[in-house]
Amino acid sequence: MDAVRVALLREVLAGTRWPAATRGFAASLRSSVVPHGGGLLLVGTRAYEPWHLAAHLVDEAAWSGRPELAPLLVRHRVRPGDPAHLAVGLGRLQGAGRGETLLLVAPERPDGGLLERVHDARRAGATVLALGSGDPEVTGLAHDALTVDPPDPEPETGAESAKGIDLDMVQHLVSAAAGENSLPSTRGRRRLRDRLSRLADQLTSPPPARW
Repeated sequence: MDAVRVALLREVLAGTRWPAATRGFAASLRSSVVPHGGGLLLVGTRAYEPWHLAAHLVDEAAWSGRPELAPLLVRHRVRPGDPAHLAVGLGRLQGAGRGETLLLVAPERPDGGLLERVHDARRAGATVLALGSGDPEVTGLAHDALTVDPPDPEPETGAESAKGIDLDMVQHLVSAAAGENSLPSTRGRRRLRDRLSRLADQLTSPPPARW
């Protein structure tokens, strides 16, 4: 059903910049992590941890057969007793460098300490991608950035308004696009995701005219 919701969301946003923009950002993500066999570090701000994006990317890694898309979630606060995959603190960024990708999700301006760590990771050779509010210092550090706020104020004629799009929607579109077109085609077979997307297109298309 996720594939169906993505297809419907893309239809609603047709005529805005979002379908192409999220696919372009996802392509940057995929081209950064796949050649290096992974190394994706995902971090948010102190007030916002990108749990949902982490979960979506793990799902996409399984769906697409690209385990490189599965991120390591880097957290600002690690509590005693947290499982190993949720016990990675900001100190991990100190070791980030060449061959790794740091994806920063920042709906607000990150604190200076995080920005400094991101800057150090970039200087050490890590690829930095940013998704969020478009803070100038964040976008200045990023090799590629996708700004979510503000949305398109005036979509093209005939398109639905994109005023209601938010960071969660964009993360969903980016994660779905990251897993697309990553498997070689197989004659006589289609992945379930492709079939669901095609079904969604059929269900939302107007009925054929009867003469």
